[in-house]
Amino acid sequence: MVATLGTQFLTALADNALLFAAIALVRQQGYPAWNGPLLQDFFVATYILLAPFVGEFADALPKGRVMILANIVKCVGALGMCRGVNPFLSYALVGIGAAAYSPAKYGILGELAAPEYLVKANGLIEVSTVAAILLGAVAGGALTDWSIEGTLIAITGCYAAAALSALIIPRLKRAVPVARFSVIASVETFASQTRALLGNPNARLSLIGTGLFWGAGAALRFLVIAWVPVALKVTNNRLPAFLTAMVAAGIVVGAILAARFVRIEVVHRALPAGILIGVGVCLLPLAGTLPQAFALMAFVGTCSGFFVVPLDALLQRQGEDGLGVGSAIAIQNLFENLSMLALVSGYTAASFMKVPVNDIAVGFGLVLALSMGALTLMRPTTR
Repeated sequence: MVATLGTQFLTALADNALLFAAIALVRQQGYPAWNGPLLQDFFVATYILLAPFVGEFADALPKGRVMILANIVKCVGALGMCRGVNPFLSYALVGIGAAAYSPAKYGILGELAAPEYLVKANGLIEVSTVAAILLGAVAGGALTDWSIEGTLIAITGCYAAAALSALIIPRLKRAVPVARFSVIASVETFASQTRALLGNPNARLSLIGTGLFWGAGAALRFLVIAWVPVALKVTNNRLPAFLTAMVAAGIVVGAILAARFVRIEVVHRALPAGILIGVGVCLLPLAGTLPQAFALMAFVGTCSGFFVVPLDALLQRQGEDGLGVGSAIAIQNLFENLSMLALVSGYTAASFMKVPVNDIAVGFGLVLALSMGALTLMRPTTR
């Protein structure tokens, strides 16, 4: 578990610093402002295209080895940015590594932790992730103000260190027997597994809930980057990164509270926090000072951590009881990234049409709050 947490910290640190470095790079190269969110679309498209295959891949190999290979691919993508390769294509390559890494990262928790400790194990991985987001966002924002190339070199080194850290993870047994690979068979199996998960009320709740959460998080990050210079009159890269870090700090608090008060059997307790995330985003135009902005971001983060950690554990339990955790997480990634693609594309379109950023915040928050409210009302009535 310690090796897994270390690997996750290093790779998530690099992921979050890379976003700020990549946005600064496309600005430096003269791309229009709305191309920043387009980077995220290239990233999530790889998750969507590879979703039928990465879960099977993660379950067919020891998950620690999958984490090594995935971080090597991320390292190559970051190195491509350093060497002047098209930033959109390089970021997509990092996305390929991330798509392979995610099912292994979450799938290995069920192999390392007993069922009664699964929510706490997810809390640990989320705390490790959020600590990396805190440091990665702050470092990414601050270092890009100093040197974009130097930041990219440091990020490449973090991915390499993550691959080395994953070597320490014990070689656990494969989740499923190795079989001959077939694209058509993999797609058919993935479609069948997706139908099976959607037919389970608890799994459906987790897929939709986490999908909404991560889609909202991706759009909110770009919203904050655009909102800061308008509302707070600050144009550097550091302040948006600090606000992102404050959301991450709030997620740590929310994850700790969820581990203390929410068990898988009463996961519905976490759902109202999703509505409060949307309410917090709606209040963004009212935050006219730095203390107000930081407090609001901490509130959104705390609600986020309390909401998402139990839903992640719920889906892993469903995967263990049926089709395999790696495959369940790959299906979850598909839903999350379809949501991210839709919400970030919506934000990109609004930005392209020059809709005022405060109007985007209110509209986005309302859509999120109403969606989470509908999810809460339609939750399963049985365990």
